[in-house]
Amino acid sequence: MNYRHAYHAGNIGDVLKHAVLARLIVYLQRKDRPFRIIDTHAGIGTYDLTSEETQKTGEWQKGIGKVLASEPPADIAEILKPWLDVVRSVNSPDQLTAYPGSPMLARKLMRPVDRLTLTELHPKDFQTLADLFAGDHQVKTIHLDAWLAMGSFVPPKEKRGLAIIDPAFEVTDEFSRMAKAVVKAWKRWSSGVFAIWYPLKDRWGLAAFHAALEDAGVRDVLALELNTGRSGPDTPMLGSGMTIINPPFTLAGEMEAALPWLTETLREGADANWKVKQIIPE
Repeated sequence: MNYRHAYHAGNIGDVLKHAVLARLIVYLQRKDRPFRIIDTHAGIGTYDLTSEETQKTGEWQKGIGKVLASEPPADIAEILKPWLDVVRSVNSPDQLTAYPGSPMLARKLMRPVDRLTLTELHPKDFQTLADLFAGDHQVKTIHLDAWLAMGSFVPPKEKRGLAIIDPAFEVTDEFSRMAKAVVKAWKRWSSGVFAIWYPLKDRWGLAAFHAALEDAGVRDVLALELNTGRSGPDTPMLGSGMTIINPPFTLAGEMEAALPWLTETLREGADANWKVKQIIPE
């Protein structure tokens, strides 16, 4: 409950998370049928990069700031376009002052037939989120613990869609709690796409999380990593990863193209690296 994403908005973790989220949404739009997006740790929806919180850390300058200041090759620009178009849409052409979190990114990419469910536990952040989407019939905001939400809102009535899961990792057993919630939700909605983000600081916890998925019978799992340097339990976060259950067949190839460029663009040390690996087969 002490975590506030405003301090980290637009950072290197958001670069990976939101580039991937945008690609997942674009893929779901290949079919005319409606889908639902469930954001379990929604935050406040959009962030002021001139605020005291974001200015205090300046993390966005090493993330989205570097991406927008660079010129990607045409093929990579096309992959990143859905995400970056939304970022540019909330800013003036010559100044970066705002960053759209996962809720705003999803909302701007959705079609009129699609729906968005947002849960947030922090009272103040939830109120900000609820005010942002007040009156929007395509968005439902709920003041609820994320792990309860995982069990309560799947499968959605649309049957199609994705869940974006990005805990604060403030507690030491977060991977364990997440594994239990994800497995429970997957058993109820085995056709859903689950996009799970995490900082790369606890490799043992991550390995246990992946083992728990496999032990539960979860199939078709892709792991992604973007490391700008080497981070550990006692260092700042220099890398993050995502585990995708039921990834689109296009995603691995898109990330194999985009992640090398993003790694070099965001590099902070000699140990910068990336990974795309199918860790559990279909």
